[in-house]
Amino acid sequence: MAQDTPAALRRTAEEGARLAGRILAERFLGERTIEFKGGIDLVTDADKASEEALLAFIRERHPTHAILAEESGAQAGTNSLRWLVDPLDGTTNYSHRVPHFCVSVAVEGPGGILAGVVYDPMLDELFSAARGEGATLNGRPLRASAVASLDRALLCTGFPYDVRERPEGPVGLFNRFILRAQGMRRTGSAAMDLAYVAAGRFDGFFEFGLKPWDIAAGSLLVEEAGGVIRHVTGAPFNVMRGDVIASAPALAPELLAEAKRFVDDLGWKPR
Repeated sequence: MAQDTPAALRRTAEEGARLAGRILAERFLGERTIEFKGGIDLVTDADKASEEALLAFIRERHPTHAILAEESGAQAGTNSLRWLVDPLDGTTNYSHRVPHFCVSVAVEGPGGILAGVVYDPMLDELFSAARGEGATLNGRPLRASAVASLDRALLCTGFPYDVRERPEGPVGLFNRFILRAQGMRRTGSAAMDLAYVAAGRFDGFFEFGLKPWDIAAGSLLVEEAGGVIRHVTGAPFNVMRGDVIASAPALAPELLAEAKRFVDDLGWKPR
């Protein structure tokens, strides 16, 4: 049984993410089974195989920990620590053989997220962080960008699975930012978007309706790389509230102020 220090938890997350990522990469070009969970939300047999292997690995290392995983849901533990696991973030990309997806693994304790890993198996890029120890990409330190103005910022976003029923928030904020930013991207993986903010590849990110396993690891990466992550209203980040905005530190005041004006003007009730 492994220790529960942030460094030990980080190692488990790194090894588990690589294990799950190998399964995704091996199956990427093969036949796959695709099921719709509801609306436009789907799951593949690769999601399930990746999650099964990853959870078995975590249980072997930390048998007393609780787990919250996208496909299998919540599993109780006898410890104050909880793993937040997305075995395949970017399932729609994966199902269409678009090679942009990842494994996201994080550990939450009483003080927040303690360790987080986002692994892109197609590029073999391992984004990793532990609380108070910084963020790295394949062992090299990460820093968020120095961009300070919205008209020089490359932003990224995504749309929730209920966008057809509740388009006002995500589409409205997209329309507002696209007229102000240098550019906008929509990649299909929130966890990777947050990792890219941490790496300085994107200057800001916003999305509505995310789940804890989508944002737990990425949120720590952003913070440990010197970036800022908040609820879209500007309130402190909470992994259980899925309307989020993340940013390079110098850009954060302008980005957050614009988002706050938008939700106030719209009368939007964020989650």
